[in-house]
Amino acid sequence: MISKNINSNKVVDVVLIGAGIMSATLGVLLKELDPELSIEIFERLDVAAAESSDAWNNAGTGHSAFCELNYTPQLEDGSVETKKAVAIAESFEISKQFWSFLVQNNLVDTPETFIKSIPHMSFVWGQDNVNFLKERYAKLQECELFKGMTYSDDAKQLSEWMPLVMAGRNPEEKVAATRMMLGTDVNFGALTRMMFNSLMTKPDVDMEFNKEVRKLKQKDGIWEVKIKDQETGDKRTVKAKFVFIGAGGGSLPLLEKSDIPEGKGFGGFPVSGQWLKCVNPEVIERHNAKVYGKASVGAPPMSVPHLDTRMIDGKKALLFGPYAGFSTRFLKNGSLLDLPMSIKVNNIRPMIAAGLDNIPLTKYLIDQVRQSPEDRLDALREYLPAAVMEDWELETAGQRVQVIKKSAEHGGILEFGTEVVTAADGSIAALLGASPGASTAVSIMVTLMERCFKDQMKTPEWTSKLKAMIPSYGKALSDDAALAASIRSQTTEVLNLQVTE
Repeated sequence: MISKNINSNKVVDVVLIGAGIMSATLGVLLKELDPELSIEIFERLDVAAAESSDAWNNAGTGHSAFCELNYTPQLEDGSVETKKAVAIAESFEISKQFWSFLVQNNLVDTPETFIKSIPHMSFVWGQDNVNFLKERYAKLQECELFKGMTYSDDAKQLSEWMPLVMAGRNPEEKVAATRMMLGTDVNFGALTRMMFNSLMTKPDVDMEFNKEVRKLKQKDGIWEVKIKDQETGDKRTVKAKFVFIGAGGGSLPLLEKSDIPEGKGFGGFPVSGQWLKCVNPEVIERHNAKVYGKASVGAPPMSVPHLDTRMIDGKKALLFGPYAGFSTRFLKNGSLLDLPMSIKVNNIRPMIAAGLDNIPLTKYLIDQVRQSPEDRLDALREYLPAAVMEDWELETAGQRVQVIKKSAEHGGILEFGTEVVTAADGSIAALLGASPGASTAVSIMVTLMERCFKDQMKTPEWTSKLKAMIPSYGKALSDDAALAASIRSQTTEVLNLQVTE
């Protein structure tokens, strides 16, 4: 992608900070809704989607809550809460509708370049966990979005579903799994770059790499965005009516620089990750699923262990992890000073309070950092009993920043999700947080537009265009079985997903 050098003297309509899946999604949505909008995108690295959106850094699951057990917590009375899982499943259906629109209108390449069918499975062992999974399965069957899920605690059946996971396992061990054939594997890095490529063909759109945003200041209703060229050191100011901060872990420092009241009190807790990557083609070929288990006590949601089949750059890969760690960087390519520099007078109390309330998380991260190769192999063998170390190598994963926000009750709480922060006048918005992130990017950006482009979103023109891109817009798929079935049938066909038993 080559910068078209929009005249820097004029006031652009939209500035997008960060070239990840969120900025790409918002940019395409806005340009489709209003082709006259001028958009500038600034990325501090030399390529798009190199941080959280990259295939090696992102979970890539196409988070639809089919298999991620952390989205269905077990309550004290033994029941299972499914509210969050239903919301995520619906959000992913919205994403698939938008991606189908992109495919049908030749705004991205063929769907095989970014999305493929792959079974999503939850796997547990031990009687208590088996009971939990069975209860979870029963509760999810009440929602149309989870119809098609199957449950089994029969070892022979499970051996057919996931032979590597069952090979060498104690036959007396109580095990159970659920399987959803509608699951997908999504290469968000590839999808992001395709969306930006399409966006760059439109008039009045410019994208510049190696550009770091240093300051943000609003003057007379217009944002002055100070940019530094990291290659030449040159600085300039871009004026914009609306600014979106979609810089992943780098969003918090930029939100702080904006100095909007709504951004006060937010802090960030960085969590790094590593994968074990399989290097034995025979092992890779024998596994074809995303198998998720239960997280360890104190583990952040992004650290839910999974044995994960992916397609990366057209090649099948098999990963296990992630193994969590701690770094003071907010980005994989960030600075060790990111965390200390983010601590301000307005957020120090929430950060201290959240830290005191999350001692188990701190202990978990310390234990993870101290892990030896043998410890990592032991964790892998819980999912792959016959695993040998020579078949695997350690790969650095992405960096996430969990949101810390003010709480009247606790002083500060650690949020394991995404948070959209918008100014009262709708002129600037920032996205903080991590999982489920990329998979729900479309619904997150629609929510953002409803806050920041209120008047336009109410017009018949924008409403009709949104319904063309997202046919279920304004309706709840979880409450309408016929609509959910119809939408899924259409997106499955357009995205060329092969859903078979």
